[in-house]
Amino acid sequence: MGIIEKLRLDGKKTFVTGGARGIGFSIGSALAEAGADVAIVDMDEAQAKSAAETIARQTGRKAIAIRADVTKKADVDAMTAAVLSAFGRIDAAFCNAGICMNIPAEEMSLEDWEKVIRINLTGVFLSAQAAGKVMIKQGGGSIITTASMSAHIVNVPQPQCSYNASKAGVIQLTKSLAVEWALKNVRVNSISPGYIGTDLTLSSPTLKPLIEKWNAMAPLKRLGKPEELQAIAVYLAGDASAFTTGSDFVIDGAFTCI
Repeated sequence: MGIIEKLRLDGKKTFVTGGARGIGFSIGSALAEAGADVAIVDMDEAQAKSAAETIARQTGRKAIAIRADVTKKADVDAMTAAVLSAFGRIDAAFCNAGICMNIPAEEMSLEDWEKVIRINLTGVFLSAQAAGKVMIKQGGGSIITTASMSAHIVNVPQPQCSYNASKAGVIQLTKSLAVEWALKNVRVNSISPGYIGTDLTLSSPTLKPLIEKWNAMAPLKRLGKPEELQAIAVYLAGDASAFTTGSDFVIDGAFTCI
């Protein structure tokens, strides 16, 4: 099999959490374009349905929408059952759902801290655990998590200690799962995006002054685009990355190099 064939995902069955918009939607679209069927998982059921319909229409692949709160095990179990009912197996899982709260550490409530950790870290664990159990039984698969360059640096000027800590945890969780499941043919890798210009980010008036500061510091003087994360996700989901596990891929336009 040549490299182009290995990069194809024809016949593979996948799910994407936080898939209704932004990075999740972009990756879900890319997986389908490469030949996979995709389950779009999100808290916003209406937006998830719209995203799935768009992906199906544009790619010709099967795309379904599932509402789930990834911090609740019962929801994750139901999501997994729904994916298996629709597709029969899970070959790749993109555990992407996450939030950020910009609150000074001395002012952050325990409730806000725990909310970020629950969604960004516990939610990734529950989603990856559910996918891993299925993949172990079926003989293998690929799990991709969304970490962040914020796991490697402390972003400025925004105060986001809970986000930074949660994303650092995602990388170590990813490495731990990769080692535990290596001989079970389940690969686990993380993608660490830099600042990405999603529709939500670009339309936020409160973020506009921050974006100007980020771009001033960035070697490329711009935000990344969601589609600039697609290639690494397709690579990790497919057979071309058979020897790649436990790795973190920083896609940040060299921001963490400065």
